[in-house]
Amino acid sequence: MNDTEKEQETMPTHDGAAANNNVEDVAETSADPGAEDASPEARIAALEAELAEQKDRLLRALAETENVRRRAQREREDASKYAVAGFAKDLLSVADNLRRAIESLPEPEVRDERTRSLLEGVAATERELLGVFERHGVKRIDPEGERFDHNFHQAIFEAERLGKPGGTVIEVLQPGYVLHDRLLRPAMVGVAKETPGPAQPVQSADTVA
Repeated sequence: MNDTEKEQETMPTHDGAAANNNVEDVAETSADPGAEDASPEARIAALEAELAEQKDRLLRALAETENVRRRAQREREDASKYAVAGFAKDLLSVADNLRRAIESLPEPEVRDERTRSLLEGVAATERELLGVFERHGVKRIDPEGERFDHNFHQAIFEAERLGKPGGTVIEVLQPGYVLHDRLLRPAMVGVAKETPGPAQPVQSADTVA
């Protein structure tokens, strides 16, 4: 054996040194008390807290989704229910003109048959129009004799009227209309004024005595 072979046998290899270092690192890591896992009770408590948080988030998301669904459904229903509002408003003037035409010639003043037929035709047209209104949820407000309601009536004048309590509608100048429960146009009305009661006689001191 020559000198070179002897030196190779006595010199340690670098691979062996690296392996020894890895073994020492593992041993040190295993001995580190900070690397130990948490206790089962602590892990269960953490999982339960996380589960409760996720459950709360899920319930909130479900509630928000339900609110959005209900709001969208209500908006769809309102859009379908009140879709004819603009069209109906445009037709109110047609109904007004038909009513004016009928009232311009009272039936007792009709002298010939042609005029009577014309008046009956206008009245039939008005009835048909009002029937179409009602089929689509539009109703006329004609509140004569009723109590004044600021939600549906608009007072144009106020006057005293015998036998009518204050706040009673005594005249309808223009009928109003509602679409289902939504006001299209208030009724223009005259309202009875509150009349003061008869003054009580003042008794003198002599009378009282």
